Amino acid sequence: MTIAGVDEAGRGCVIGPLVIAGVLFDDDVVGSLREIGVKDSKKLSAKKRVGLSVEIKELALGYRFFELSPRTIDKVVFRNVPLRRLNYLETMAMASIIRELEPEEAHIDPCDVVSERVISQIKGVLPFDLVIRCEPRADAKYPATGAASILAKVQRDSRIAALRELHGDFNSGYPSDWKTQKFIRDYFSENSECPNFIRESWSTVQRHMRSG
Repeated sequence: MTIAGVDEAGRGCVIGPLVIAGVLFDDDVVGSLREIGVKDSKKLSAKKRVGLSVEIKELALGYRFFELSPRTIDKVVFRNVPLRRLNYLETMAMASIIRELEPEEAHIDPCDVVSERVISQIKGVLPFDLVIRCEPRADAKYPATGAASILAKVQRDSRIAALRELHGDFNSGYPSDWKTQKFIRDYFSENSECPNFIRESWSTVQRHMRSG
């Protein structure tokens, strides 16, 4: 049997993309993920995540990434259609990854408070049937999902590092980060238009755009 883990990184960030990763394994390989140290990516150092990402890719049958840009996220947030907001956008990105990997079973960390809705939406757009285990904290419960969380985080970190090289040090890109807040405040003190690497729909940005 083949098992895919799916998870995301950067959902709450105000700068940079939201990255969804999926990784496919034979079920007899999944147990060895714990042995090499796979766990929730947030409990690992950046250096450890990078090292593990190499080992995960070597063990995997395949892996995929789907990146949601700030402008794509802004579009659904500003449109504000019930049940078609960011949760749905992310769920459809997960479905796209699962469609490409074609697992017999998928372990997903849900982006919606209603896990059953995520399962229904994903199955509704797939041309094949599969078992879906969709649970909060799946990245801690299921090794395949933990592996996906690591790949997503490493991929997003590389995107953030590239943006910092281009635009200056905003640190993590999260709205709770004081360096990120200062970067946004300073940017909109001199500019009125939102650049394509910042999520205009986030309240942090809207506040500074109004006051700028």
